[in-house]
Amino acid sequence: MDVTTRDEMAVDDGAQFNPGRRFMAAFFSLCILVVVNSLDATALGPAIPTMSYELGGSAVQAFWAGTSFLLAGTVAMLTFGGLSQSFGRKALLLISIGFFAVGSIITATAKEFTRVLIGRSIQGTGGGAIMTMVEILITDLVPLRHRGTYFGYQSAAAAVGTAVGPLLGGGFTDTIGWEWIFWINVPLCVLGFIAVTVFLKLHKVNGEFTTKMARFDWPGVMLLTAPLTGFLVSISWGGILYSWSSWQSIVPMVLGLVGLLAFIVYEAYVPSEPLVRLQIFHNRTAMVSYLGTTVHGIVTWCLMYYLPLYYQLVLDMSATISGVAVLPETLLVPAGSIVVGVLVSKWGTFRWAIWCAWCLTVLGFALLYLLGPETKTWQWILINVVPGVGIGMLYSSLAYGTLTSASEKDAAYAASMYIFSRALGQSIGVAAGGAILQAQLAKQLAAYPELADRASSLANEASSLVEYVKSLEPGSEERIMIVQAYAQSLSIVWATMAGLSGLALLASLLTQPLNVDRAQETEQGFRHDKEDKTPGKDQVPQQEQEIGTKTAGGT
Repeated sequence: MDVTTRDEMAVDDGAQFNPGRRFMAAFFSLCILVVVNSLDATALGPAIPTMSYELGGSAVQAFWAGTSFLLAGTVAMLTFGGLSQSFGRKALLLISIGFFAVGSIITATAKEFTRVLIGRSIQGTGGGAIMTMVEILITDLVPLRHRGTYFGYQSAAAAVGTAVGPLLGGGFTDTIGWEWIFWINVPLCVLGFIAVTVFLKLHKVNGEFTTKMARFDWPGVMLLTAPLTGFLVSISWGGILYSWSSWQSIVPMVLGLVGLLAFIVYEAYVPSEPLVRLQIFHNRTAMVSYLGTTVHGIVTWCLMYYLPLYYQLVLDMSATISGVAVLPETLLVPAGSIVVGVLVSKWGTFRWAIWCAWCLTVLGFALLYLLGPETKTWQWILINVVPGVGIGMLYSSLAYGTLTSASEKDAAYAASMYIFSRALGQSIGVAAGGAILQAQLAKQLAAYPELADRASSLANEASSLVEYVKSLEPGSEERIMIVQAYAQSLSIVWATMAGLSGLALLASLLTQPLNVDRAQETEQGFRHDKEDKTPGKDQVPQQEQEIGTKTAGGT
């Protein structure tokens, strides 16, 4: 696939991109939806023990209450992205909001845990679809040069939801009841639904409904959904519900990988309108950017999932205080993303941001290796600043890498694959971090003769070991040994993530100096009210749009 470098193309510099009030209102409504989705992804954790007790849920069901949300969302991303090409972004976004609201109501009214799992799966489907639609809509409505800034704002919205979620979940559970974790979504979804309906006026997608249904890649959806579900299930319960060497972990993983290979072959040769356009991978910038996005998801979620365990078990913080302790990441991730977006919009170059971001991420995880039981407060605060900035910079810089490597007509497909790659990495990150932590913890505990006979059983409960350690007498020999072993094991997790980030840094050196300044082409851009009855256009003339459609400069 041909790509355009800085010297090969010069167009208008994007100065005419002046988002109006309707654009800002529409974008704000999208950010509300991002906050709601991110909030619900993290609010359930503090409520799980109470929910399990009141509804009679087993440990396995409690595990799936959180996992089903993530898995359903990941599986839904590419499907809803493909459907939006045929049936329109706005329609699919409204359907996604409906899924999320219905799932929330089902979960809030659950009287048994099975209903919770059904509701969470429906919620996850809507949540994954919402995130995909938001990413695609940014590519539709914002010229390439300026997209990083708006991806940064989106990251800030996600950070707000992620930070508030655990506090809100714990507060509701302790006061008015865990059901309100889900009831609160309903008015927010209604607000988002109304705002999207009123402000997000897009060009309509032409074609008969029956024709669109017939041409859509339904076999591709089925070929993707089944193996992807199998693969994600295996890495989600591997080392937690079942050992990695068990058939329950190996069989679905192998079948999933084989099925995904079959899906790729099918998409390459069979459908006239494939679910995934493989040409988005046909240059080295695209390949290393999607690889980097997956690694970004791995290291980010490994950090956000296991760093609170360090605070709670090693430094003896409460769950609430550990949520405050991750503020260096929570606050700096969106800040780093926004700064990169603004600078790329100003300078017209993005490779520097990817390289700097990976350098900071490698350094950040290397510094995390130093965390231990004796680390002082000011030390762990300063240490966590570095990975927070690096991970934040990667959000918008990698978005530029994936979108500049694709043509404008493939931008929506590239945006779908970008967020899917990150979600896939998130699932892998939690599983990989857990596997490393358990293996190292078993090794470290076995080195103590007093704990050698229980090393494996304690290591298998690595994520839930916090309460056991807190029940031990402060200063007791057993507690000291477990804390020391846990800190050393987490250090290996951070070292592994540093190494993985280093490989991503090396791969990113292959990124080409692609152009961020080019004419924006979209079939589903903004229209004025006077255009309500005008058919959609392959390229919307600039004078008819509320937003500018051309950018300029170089990269």
